[in-house]
Amino acid sequence: STMRERKTTDPLPSADPLHSSTDLSEGKEKLRLKQEVGLISSVSLIAGTMIGSGIFMSPEWVLHHMGNPASSLLIWAACGLLAMFGALSYAELGTIIKESGGEYIYILRIFGSFPAFLFAYTSVILVRPASLAAVCLSFAEYAIAPFYPGCSSPQVAVKCAAAACILVLTIINCLNVRLATSVMNIFTAAKLLALLMIVVGGLVLLANGQTQSFQNGFQGTTAGIGAVGVAFYQGLWSYDGWNNLNYVTEELKKPEVTLPRALMIAIPLVTCLYLLVNVSYLAAMTPSELLSSGAVAVTWGDKVLGSWAWLISLSVALSTFGSSNGTFFSGGRVCYIAAREGHMPGILSMAHVRCLTPSPALLFTSAMSLIMIISGSFTSIVNFFSFMAWLFYGMTISGLLYLKIKKPELPRSYKVPIIIPIIVLMAAVYLVLAPIIDQPQIEILYIILFIFSGIIFYFPLVHFKYHPRFLQRVTLHLQLLLEVAPTTRDES
Repeated sequence: STMRERKTTDPLPSADPLHSSTDLSEGKEKLRLKQEVGLISSVSLIAGTMIGSGIFMSPEWVLHHMGNPASSLLIWAACGLLAMFGALSYAELGTIIKESGGEYIYILRIFGSFPAFLFAYTSVILVRPASLAAVCLSFAEYAIAPFYPGCSSPQVAVKCAAAACILVLTIINCLNVRLATSVMNIFTAAKLLALLMIVVGGLVLLANGQTQSFQNGFQGTTAGIGAVGVAFYQGLWSYDGWNNLNYVTEELKKPEVTLPRALMIAIPLVTCLYLLVNVSYLAAMTPSELLSSGAVAVTWGDKVLGSWAWLISLSVALSTFGSSNGTFFSGGRVCYIAAREGHMPGILSMAHVRCLTPSPALLFTSAMSLIMIISGSFTSIVNFFSFMAWLFYGMTISGLLYLKIKKPELPRSYKVPIIIPIIVLMAAVYLVLAPIIDQPQIEILYIILFIFSGIIFYFPLVHFKYHPRFLQRVTLHLQLLLEVAPTTRDES
C-alpha cells in the first residue's frame, strides 16, 4: 500500500513521518495557547542557559589568542555587546514571526524550505551534539581535576567522565520530564553561587593591591585577524544561549513586550558578571599561570580559598552538569518543529508511550555527542561549533534586513535600528571568514561539505517526498524496540 493509504488504514501508530508531523503540528497548536512564561522566567531562561561551562573554560583560550589581559577583557566586553545586538535583532524577528523554533523557523519563513532543511540537518546532527559534547568535557575537567592536584588530568579520564555524564543525562531525560527540569533548576543555584564566590574573592584581592596582571596590559597584543576571530569564538561560546528565548516564542506572555525586555535585562547582567569573573582570575593569577591552567576556576580556588578550594571544583562541576542537562533538555525543540514541517524523520518526532519523553531524539543526540567526545577536544569542538553557529546566525540576520527593507509594512511591535543587524551581519561574516583566510584548516572544509551534503537527502526525501519502503519498515521496528509513537492530539 502507499504511504497515503497507510495513514488511513493502518491501526498501528503510523511510522509515516508526514503523519507524525501532522500530529505534532496539532499538538503544537495547542501548546501555543499556553503562554505561561513571564518576564522573570524569561530572564532566568536566558541567563541560566548562557552561564554554563564557557566562563570556566574559555578565559585561558581568549588570553592565549589575544596575548595579554587588557585585550582579552576587551574581547569579553565586545562579545557581550555582539550578543546583545544579535539578541535585539532576534527580538524584532520574534515579534514578526511569532512561532517557536528560533533560526529554523525564521529561515523557513523568509528563505524557504531548502536552506531551513540544511539548518535543521546541520543542527540536529552536528551543532546540538557539539554543544553538548563541549559542555560535558568542561564538566569532566572540573570533576576530575581534584584527583590530579598539581598536574593536568589525563585525557582518557576526562573523556570517560564526559561520556558518563552524557549517559546519565540520557537516562534522566528519557525517564521523566519533571525529573529533568528539577535537575536544571537545582543546578542553576550552584552556578550562580560559584560565580559570586569568584567575583567577591576577586574584589577582595584587588582591594589588597593585587593588580600586577593589569600593568602594561596591552603589551604583546596579537594583531592577526584569524587569532582575533578564534578568540571571539572562545568568548562567544560563553555567551551562547542569548537566542534561546526565540525557541519558545509561542509560550511567552505578551511576547512583543517580554522578549525585548528580558534580553535587555539578562545579557548586560551576564556581561558584567563575566567581566568581573575574568578580572578576578587575573587578580589571583599571572597571565602565564592562567595560560597553563587546565581548569581556571580550580586554579583560582587553590590560590584564593586554600583548603576550601574543593568548593570551587564542586560548584563548577555541578554548574556545568546543570548546563549540559539544560542543553540536552532543549536540544529536541528544533527537531520537533522540523518534523512538524516534514524536514525530519518521523522517528525523531516520537515520544515514549509511558514516560512521555522524546527518547528517540535524545538517544540520537546522545550518540552523536559521544562520537564528538571521542574524536575531539574542548577547544576544537568550540571552534567548529562557533563557525557553524555564526554561519546560520548571519543567514538569519540577513533575513531580518531583507524584511526591514522589502517588507516594512509587516506588523511588528518592536523595531531595532537597522545599523544593529548590519553590525551583527558584518561580525558574522568576519567570524566565518577570518579563520579561513588567516589559518585555513581542512576541518572547516569538511564542515562546509557536510552542510551541503544535506542536498543528497533534501531533494529525494523532502522535495520529491520519496520514502523507500525499507525506511518505513526500519521506523516501525524502531518504534517497537523503543516503545515510542507519534505525538497525538489530546482528546480530553
